[in-house]
Amino acid sequence: MRTSYSLAVVSVLAVVVAVGCTEAATWKPADGPLMTPFAKDVSPEKALPEHPRPQMVRETWRTLNGLWEYAIVAKDAPQPEKYDGHILVPYAVESALSGVMKEVGPEQCVWYHRTFTTPGLDGGKRLLLHFEGVDWDATVYLNGKEVGRHRGGYDPFTLDVTDALRQDTNDLVVRVFDPTDAGPQPRGKQVRKPHGIWYTSVTGIWRTVWLEPVPATHIRRLVLVPDVDNECLTVTAEVDGETDGVQVKAAATDGIGIPAAGAPGQALKVPVPKPKLWSPDSPHLYDLTVTLERGGKTVDTVTSYFGMRKIEIGKGTDGKTRMLLNGEFVFQVGFLDQGWWPDGLYTAATDEALRYDVEATRKLGFNFARKHVKIEPHRWYYWCDKLGLLVWQDMPNGNNGTPEGKKGFEKELRALVDGYRNHPSIIMWVVFNEGWGQHDTERYVGLVKGWDPSRLVSNASGWADKKCGDILDVHSYPKPKGAAPEPDRASVQGEFGGLGLGIPGHLWKQKHWGYRGTADRDELTAGYEDLMRMIYDLKDDPGISAAVYTQTSDVEIECNGLMTYDRAIVKPDVERTAAVNRGDFSLVPPPPIIKPVVPTSEKQPQTWRYNTEKPPAGWTRPGFDDSGWKEGPGGFGRKDTPAAAIGTEWTGSDIWIRREVTVPKGEYRNLHLRIHHDEDAQVFINGVKVADFKGYLTGYEARPMNEKARSVVKPGAKNVIAVHCRQTRGGQFIDVGLVDVIPQTK
Repeated sequence: MRTSYSLAVVSVLAVVVAVGCTEAATWKPADGPLMTPFAKDVSPEKALPEHPRPQMVRETWRTLNGLWEYAIVAKDAPQPEKYDGHILVPYAVESALSGVMKEVGPEQCVWYHRTFTTPGLDGGKRLLLHFEGVDWDATVYLNGKEVGRHRGGYDPFTLDVTDALRQDTNDLVVRVFDPTDAGPQPRGKQVRKPHGIWYTSVTGIWRTVWLEPVPATHIRRLVLVPDVDNECLTVTAEVDGETDGVQVKAAATDGIGIPAAGAPGQALKVPVPKPKLWSPDSPHLYDLTVTLERGGKTVDTVTSYFGMRKIEIGKGTDGKTRMLLNGEFVFQVGFLDQGWWPDGLYTAATDEALRYDVEATRKLGFNFARKHVKIEPHRWYYWCDKLGLLVWQDMPNGNNGTPEGKKGFEKELRALVDGYRNHPSIIMWVVFNEGWGQHDTERYVGLVKGWDPSRLVSNASGWADKKCGDILDVHSYPKPKGAAPEPDRASVQGEFGGLGLGIPGHLWKQKHWGYRGTADRDELTAGYEDLMRMIYDLKDDPGISAAVYTQTSDVEIECNGLMTYDRAIVKPDVERTAAVNRGDFSLVPPPPIIKPVVPTSEKQPQTWRYNTEKPPAGWTRPGFDDSGWKEGPGGFGRKDTPAAAIGTEWTGSDIWIRREVTVPKGEYRNLHLRIHHDEDAQVFINGVKVADFKGYLTGYEARPMNEKARSVVKPGAKNVIAVHCRQTRGGQFIDVGLVDVIPQTK
């Protein structure tokens, strides 16, 4: 197929830079905490120059990306007479690549300004001003006249600015207000005070801004629906302007050459005989040309592309309810993909960066991504279409607690479906993530099904299932647990994993976390293989159709990614990871033999001494007088904590426990702790710290101790195990024992 139109800058209009050469020459990124290798390719002359809508391309357009003037002022202040400096559009104010990297408060707004020259508008053409993404409330002025206002941080919008143009130079001004988490609007994971799984806020223009001359009568939008069973593509061209005497023609140009013709707004059936079906293993794309004609003359032409594929719920060969791609069950293994970047935050530095994430995902053996509470620019989905990556598309959450918030959520949900439905890679809409802002779930599922009957709909990924839609989705960290499919709904493991590994030199901050820490590349790879063995067991019984691993890359202090946040390092062994993602465990060593040494309280309660007030120094050592401590059976915690064997209830913030045990005589090859902790736990043996765990587990696991542990443990003698556990939120539990982990060889 012809793909050059979507890979290159095809504008034949001269680009007018809104600033002088001096400003462009002196621009540089702000001093951010971490940059990607792609940042070096960013400049005022090369700020995402590619055509932003590969499925709706005309030959003539002009990018307005580059240096603009900006000012951060009080929310109610008028347009400033003097600006603060220059910002590189389309990178958000808070990002390093913007050159600004400043916070914007909920009582402030951002003003943007630049100039551009009026392009030739011969033959009565109109000029469209496109904004691919502005977060959140944008008011646009041209030559002092308000030409439009848009609310919505994720959906592109277009303004016809013809009537406000001057003949030569035009003043373009944009005012943006974004309350982030102080408002009810969809915002994904943006917060004003980043922590944990919540990240830096993004304000203002964060996607491409561009100009496009169009005929007075022109195609506004295409709706493309593949019909595999009937070997055709349904094409609907929505047209603006005078349509009397106008005919739409649509033709797939990949050697087919059989056009369909009809009126604007009519669903045309473009024949695609013996279609080459689109799938991750064979992502075939057809070119499409759509023209408007009046009296035998061409009025407007756009080029596009499409893929022939279908997605549905049905029975697999094992009789279980499955997701079927092109009539067959394809087990989906994918990333939870946050789409964040250390240098651009919501915006990738370059188009090559977007492509890299998709290519890396495929090389690691994944065949899909769940785009998590964020909507990407169209070019990310283009690369998924072209390289063969299935996509589950989340609707970004908001607080949704007010009538205004609910109305805005529905508006942006509709814009998501209408704006992105032509991408063959997208096979599912996810209305809610867990219980975040969840409301009117059943109604939304019905709406989305009506808007787009050609795709699956998940009512909620994890937690708050309302028993509607096509999918039953379960979340569990780090180990998956799955659920049985229902007669009309496939079951998926919507999130699991989160194995953490921080790589020095590639961290957003030195303090970081993961759902379960690993020591190095080998331990991360082995841990991932263990989880995938569980996933493939769940594929067979109870019969899950897909699994989503958390996550593609680290994000800020969250180091759960299989890539570092700067995309410089792929953490696990690529070959082994790709193999198990495909269900091939031939490279995986057989599971080790786990030999109990000192029992936990999983099966039989073990007696401990415990204290909930901070003890004096020496409490971890043998000989410490703990006679004043309470005595009780393990484990310690709250009864609603997953997989907890509660012997003594503990509901406070901290607990200190001690236990004197006799380690049986023998030679131990690889002593590990058998532990279930929620949350942070420090473990000592005979007064020496042997492990320091962050976060929490959702069940008992064998976890390694540091190098000192082997010399500390005294077989055939009494030993003291001492633990401090601290809990801040959610469940809480602590229990510890010892096991010998004996590796096996094939």
